[in-house]
Amino acid sequence: MTDAAPLKLFNSLTRQLEAFQPVHPGEARVYTCGPTVYNFQHIGNMRAYVFADTLGRTLSYKGYKLRHVINITDVGHLTSDADAGDDKMEKAAAQQGKSAWDIAKFYTDAYWADIERLNIRQPFQWSIATDYVPRMIDFAKSIADKHCYELPSGLYFDTSTVPDYGRLARAATEEGEGRIESVEGKRHQADFAIWRKTPEGETRQMEWDSPWGRGAPGWHLECSVMSEALLGLPFDIHTGGIDHREIHHPNEIAQNQAFSGCGSLTCSENSGARMWMHNNFLIDRGGKMSKSTGDFLRLQVLVDRGFHPLAYRLLCLQAHYRSELEFNFDNLAAAATRLKRLVMAVAQVRAQGSATSDVSDPRLQDLLARFDAAISDDLNTAVALTLLDDAVALKKVDIGQKLAALARMDAVLGLGLLTLDRADLRVRPANAQTTAAEIDAELARRKDARANKDFATSDAIRDALLAKGVEVMDGDPLGWDWKLDV
Repeated sequence: MTDAAPLKLFNSLTRQLEAFQPVHPGEARVYTCGPTVYNFQHIGNMRAYVFADTLGRTLSYKGYKLRHVINITDVGHLTSDADAGDDKMEKAAAQQGKSAWDIAKFYTDAYWADIERLNIRQPFQWSIATDYVPRMIDFAKSIADKHCYELPSGLYFDTSTVPDYGRLARAATEEGEGRIESVEGKRHQADFAIWRKTPEGETRQMEWDSPWGRGAPGWHLECSVMSEALLGLPFDIHTGGIDHREIHHPNEIAQNQAFSGCGSLTCSENSGARMWMHNNFLIDRGGKMSKSTGDFLRLQVLVDRGFHPLAYRLLCLQAHYRSELEFNFDNLAAAATRLKRLVMAVAQVRAQGSATSDVSDPRLQDLLARFDAAISDDLNTAVALTLLDDAVALKKVDIGQKLAALARMDAVLGLGLLTLDRADLRVRPANAQTTAAEIDAELARRKDARANKDFATSDAIRDALLAKGVEVMDGDPLGWDWKLDV
């Protein structure tokens, strides 16, 4: 897009907006910290992947060839983000009486299913941590002499050996190091494990031989190794949740500095990536966002309540990715209603024609230019959505051009507006006592009864549906014939 607005993104390392300048001309290389697959992902986790997908879609929209990598952590992540607690995979395997490998496969598949339901595009490559353990050992060997020391519990990185450690977290002012646990023998509180030895007398399901004893890689090592292997150092953008900004990413940066020559972080490229981007938290006042409760909010819970997954995607897009987003079912219901309006309106446009190859109408061009300016302003999807609404509502415009403009907008927002219809958004709640097909058949019978002025039969059908949790929505301005009351 030669006349497009310049893309500016917020770099967490410098705490300022910066123009996107790719390391490799015409190409965007992005690494996203993926899930630790010891459990289902809660909806707060999934906000990070909606954000990363929106970033990737924007880069594609701006004409860059996207090389996006998302990792799967199937080893090495402790129950603390620092060097304390059990390995999450080993702990889940023991609790469920399964192998760690089976645990990883089951929850990876569940995560991938959620990715698909949220219309998140497949990345260039999924990187599985256990596939890279030999390369992790080689990486650790290359920095061990100058930057690491050995303790009975493993190989540790000496954070004093690299300049500007903790700059990303702003540890001195934001107390970002407060969660790091002390380990006997560490030189500095912030030092962290590169390789964790299996304790004497124990056997882990996931362990490998190394120069520092049999054991497993540290969590932070994995991302440095996989991003370097698949994207090269430096690459363009590293993304993750804001919780990674405090410990995981500063440690990853320190490893990258050591591997690349210990340059100062006044030059972002020395961190391994030119930009570090983080989405903020999803806040749940009901307290069900944490997996530790055992009863946490995941995408299937929303579906079981009768919400289409893309209603959650829209909810995420309605807030800026760097803002906290409060979740409650009222907010989700409002997003679902907005999605229904969009889907129905676009379906009416689709019924009238097909998209053209260009958009020449000045009004549509203006909307597209403003849309581009919004997403170019650090992915301002909230404003972009209002411009999508304006495009949908635009009257007396060529249908083909209007569809073409809507397709361009939805290519960034990922709401599936060019393929969905209103029936797709009817999700049967888990506790519903009837099916959508049964409801539609009864509504057709009721419509005939009302046409014949048989109001007794009409009322009886309505009451029977209500008894099954189905509210008949006579006069609904959306034409949404019914909803399930759960």
